[in-house]
Amino acid sequence: MEIKEFSPEEVAAQPVAYWTGLAYEEIIGFIRARQAELGFTQPQYWMLRHLSRNDVSADGRGMTVGELVEVMKTYLRPEDDPAAEAATLLERGWVTRDDDGRLWITEAGDAARADLKTHAPVWRDRIHEGVDDADYATTLNVLRRMMHNVGSPLV
Repeated sequence: MEIKEFSPEEVAAQPVAYWTGLAYEEIIGFIRARQAELGFTQPQYWMLRHLSRNDVSADGRGMTVGELVEVMKTYLRPEDDPAAEAATLLERGWVTRDDDGRLWITEAGDAARADLKTHAPVWRDRIHEGVDDADYATTLNVLRRMMHNVGSPLV
């Protein structure tokens, strides 16, 4: 499918917040739909990643749902329900819960996390199709600069 090309002047006049908002919704929608086809949700995957010493967690230490929410707060969506997602992970045997309410990833959960992660490169390739690495890097650097310009503590 061809994308309509705009002149540099037309693009420069476009509101960045409008386009970044649309891009976010479309890309997150695409990723979440692919994950749903495989029978899991994005928050479930993030929880497994944060609990795995083979991924985001440095020590594999268990975490409460509240602690997971805290570390995921910049990318959780309003409709996400981490407590319900944790319950699903428990039902699947991908995590266990100790007496202190901490979730611990199981061997089966870490295997599921590793399997789920294998799909990400295909989705990334689809999202990046027709976009070379230099353009991608420029785009992110421009967005980071704009965030800096409005006082974002994230950059």
